[in-house]
Amino acid sequence: MDERVLKDDDFLVSQTDEKGIILFANEDFCEVAGYSLDELIGQPHNIVRHKDMPKAAFKNLWETVKSGKVWNGYVKNAIKGGGYYWVYASVYPKYDSVSQRNTYISCRRKASTKEIADAQKLYKTMQ
Repeated sequence: MDERVLKDDDFLVSQTDEKGIILFANEDFCEVAGYSLDELIGQPHNIVRHKDMPKAAFKNLWETVKSGKVWNGYVKNAIKGGGYYWVYASVYPKYDSVSQRNTYISCRRKASTKEIADAQKLYKTMQ
């Protein structure tokens, strides 16, 4: 599988509900992941989950944001039709006063080669 390396100014943003269903995705996210906005809205965010990512990483992410804290970490995501890309992600809990529910906003940027190598080592130790 081919790796897509993000451009230095790529900034991927998405918003999900409490169940991880995508409510919003910006143009950079759509372009990098290979999906149109219509294909992403209403889908579970794990539509881009790569099989190499340990389940424990996402368990930690959800535990952190559901407790009201910000989660930061490195994520390997899958591209529609094959391939993958790495990002440094920050996920923020946000209460949406209009819908009166908790949502989560994920902001992602390019990860450096060293950051990716360190994350790969760590993830090999996780279940």
